[in-house]
Amino acid sequence: MSVPPRAPVGDFDLGAAWELHPSVSVRPEPFGALMYHFGNRRLSFLKTRQLLDVVNGLATAPDARTACLGAGVDPSQLPVLARALGSLAAGDLIRRRTTPSTEEPA
Repeated sequence: MSVPPRAPVGDFDLGAAWELHPSVSVRPEPFGALMYHFGNRRLSFLKTRQLLDVVNGLATAPDARTACLGAGVDPSQLPVLARALGSLAAGDLIRRRTTPSTEEPA
């Protein structure tokens, strides 16, 4: 098994730590999820449950790549997920994490 590159994929940095914006609510749905940002009133759709799993894993994973792989994303699909996550970041639905993840020692 080859190791995915650590360099950013597209405009989204999979090697950085990310989290759900605190003003965003996520409602799981059979197709994926609805995301609503209470600050900018942006409504977005996550089209797959796997993308929902990635978004849910961002807060505890050391970086977005680890969240993707932890959600079962095939390494060859990382560029696709990076584009999806980049769209969420551009909409301020997710943001770079500035505090340590909840799994890191204090």
